[in-house]
Amino acid sequence: MALSIFIPSTTGMEAQGHAMEQVANNVANSRTVGYKTNETMFYTLLGSNPVVKSNASGLNSSRVDVTGVGYYDRTNVLDQGVVTSTGNNYDVAISGENNAFFTLKDEFNNTFYSRAGNFSTRTENGVTYLVSQNGLKVQGFASIDGKQEFSAAPENIVIKYPEQIPPVPTTEATITANVPATGVDSSSYAMTIYAPTHDGETMNMIFKKVEGKANTWELSFHVEGGTATGSVTEVTFDSRGNIETPKVLDVAINWDDGDTNSIHLDISNMTQLAGGPGTTYVKQDGAESGHFMKCFIDDEGIVKAYYSNGDTYNFAKLTLTGFSAPENLTPYEGTMFEANGMTGNSFYVDNNNILVPQSLESSAVNIEEEFSNMIMIQRAYSTNAQTFTTSNEMLELLVDLKS
Repeated sequence: MALSIFIPSTTGMEAQGHAMEQVANNVANSRTVGYKTNETMFYTLLGSNPVVKSNASGLNSSRVDVTGVGYYDRTNVLDQGVVTSTGNNYDVAISGENNAFFTLKDEFNNTFYSRAGNFSTRTENGVTYLVSQNGLKVQGFASIDGKQEFSAAPENIVIKYPEQIPPVPTTEATITANVPATGVDSSSYAMTIYAPTHDGETMNMIFKKVEGKANTWELSFHVEGGTATGSVTEVTFDSRGNIETPKVLDVAINWDDGDTNSIHLDISNMTQLAGGPGTTYVKQDGAESGHFMKCFIDDEGIVKAYYSNGDTYNFAKLTLTGFSAPENLTPYEGTMFEANGMTGNSFYVDNNNILVPQSLESSAVNIEEEFSNMIMIQRAYSTNAQTFTTSNEMLELLVDLKS
């Protein structure tokens, strides 16, 4: 009886012990953001290996049987964790797309990938970066104009924004008002408009009755600090008091400081009815200057600043990367992965409809499954230990018989 009798049970205990270590690691990381479970896979060592021997006539070979079990680990990269809300402005989760990863770089420009979106900021040499929980710089497409134009190549996301932004110029406006059918020769209606260097100015729209023409009014505009000109000079109403022509017009404003506005004005809901002049509705798309309020990541993965006037300023758009064979990514450290020769081609993933802001993807660990695996591993380990003990008793009996 050879000592090889111990090999199957010994390799079995080693393999099951390693499997238990992976289960313990999964359970320990059941609340780790973006964690993917590790699973121990087994394969048989059953077979034979050549053994080379030398003798007086030269070399010859024979074969020796190999038994037992081997093991390796597999990371379930594509398992989706539950997305939970956090309320943190820099948190973001990937949902509904397993083959998409946040892109990170370390200080040596090495690239890593992760599903953990619990980001924060860190300042180095006066520059503030968006970073992962372990300090790697988050990659994104930098904004070109502070709006919707982004660069083609990813780079470190830098958090840099103006403390104040200028007014948003008025380009479109709508007004609903009544021009008195009788009793007045003129009436005026005011609306607030904005220009890049004008933080809210009053523009008056003036109606003056045209003599000799029924239901017809001369239209002009007046604005302090500039000259306003409408694309039409007369407005007519029908016999029921509804506006007849024009229903929309353009107003050009030349400000005394050289600034300009071109406003598309909708007056289709204006009326000419009995009663006094009254303005019931004014809407325009301009906004006053804004002061910085907060930074956040939106549902398109755009990192932006929000201002008191409701306007936003974009820094960058998160870079999401996918692979031809993402299941072959190599676990590196924490919740990070590295690409390798078996992951295939990489590509950028469209951010639309797969990002959940102010949320995180939880660990993919299923506690019930891990406890079930734990029981099976424990039983397998105990059985291998019993096999080892029995083999030892058999060997001891053999030794006693030979002595």
